[in-house]
Amino acid sequence: MRLYYITFSKPEEAEAVGRALLEQRLAVCVNWFPITCAYLWKGEIVQEPETVLIVKTREGMFDAIEQVVKSHIDYENFIGEWEPTQVNPGFLNWLHREIPAT
Repeated sequence: MRLYYITFSKPEEAEAVGRALLEQRLAVCVNWFPITCAYLWKGEIVQEPETVLIVKTREGMFDAIEQVVKSHIDYENFIGEWEPTQVNPGFLNWLHREIPAT
């Protein structure tokens, strides 16, 4: 199993990408929520709202997920992949039933 943490400028982008990932069976579940982001830009600290999309899926999906993200936005964002150390068996069974192995 893999989790992806993806940032967007607008909630509508996260929702569109999340739904596209579900429709294309690249994810079994997605969550999006607002956050505040602070970052360095040209020597200054900038603070602004962002939306995070968390994607729950199988391993081996990074390239396909990145393609979907890039088809919805025209700026550079963050896409991070994590491998959970433990996941409850019921969730994993659901994931494996719904998302084909790559």
